[in-house]
Amino acid sequence: MSLPRRYLPPLHHLAAFEAAARLSSFSAAARELDLTQSAVSKQVAALESRLDTVLFTRDRQRVSLTAAGENYADEVRSALHRLASATLQLRANPTGGALRLAVLPTFATRWLAPRLTDFVRQHPGVTLNLVTRIHPFDFRVEPFDAAITVGDSNWPDTAHQTLMQETLIPACAPALKAQHRFAAPADVLRAPLLNLASRSGVWTRWLKHHGVDSSADAPLVFDQFATAAQAAISGLGTALLPDFLIEHELETGLLVPALPLPITSDSGYHLVWPKTRGDYPPLAAFRSWLTPQTAQVPS
Repeated sequence: MSLPRRYLPPLHHLAAFEAAARLSSFSAAARELDLTQSAVSKQVAALESRLDTVLFTRDRQRVSLTAAGENYADEVRSALHRLASATLQLRANPTGGALRLAVLPTFATRWLAPRLTDFVRQHPGVTLNLVTRIHPFDFRVEPFDAAITVGDSNWPDTAHQTLMQETLIPACAPALKAQHRFAAPADVLRAPLLNLASRSGVWTRWLKHHGVDSSADAPLVFDQFATAAQAAISGLGTALLPDFLIEHELETGLLVPALPLPITSDSGYHLVWPKTRGDYPPLAAFRSWLTPQTAQVPS
């Protein structure tokens, strides 16, 4: 939320006030700021008029902060320090800064995190702050620069970059496959079906896509990918899982395709950001880095 301009005093008034408050003297503040004592006094007076609050008590050559002035001085000093630090950091590293990114937990741990070493190597000045989120986010109330989410890309007042579509495969434990001898799509109905709450109805769509005119209710529904994957590994049933998120399990044999019959999900993964943050250098660097990374994901 942007603040009305009337709540943003001129920077030179704040600088004069902060120096006078710290040094307890308009004259000393004037020397530090290379101004006249009269100029400092006028700037502080203009600030007091703008705030409609007395910040100093004046006794001849001495000034001291009022209670309101003390509280305000602490806040102003902190704000000026942050501005100075940000300016110094920008001059030292124009493309650096912090990137606050909301990301899906499983996507973060299984796909993004293993690749971040390369991003950090290419952009050492960027500090990544990752926050995992399952539930929908709102840039209007949460201080994220961007988010990686799954679904469609229709978020108000945002721009987006599609990262990849999601290919689902029916995966199960090797022992379960051997027990039920899956050979045709309808055979998956012999074993319990596992499903993710975020992908309701996907088994019915998978069956129809592969020529089976049957609905399929998954009796076991999980709200977390990791739990559903572990249930499949344990032999509890067959789950439709994103192939790029179970690469390790497939390579090690913890999971096998029940049938080599994938389906493209209705859901895609997107990097989304507020339109006002599109030119933010750390975000621009992250977008550019993501493009070749996601291009390597099989479609």
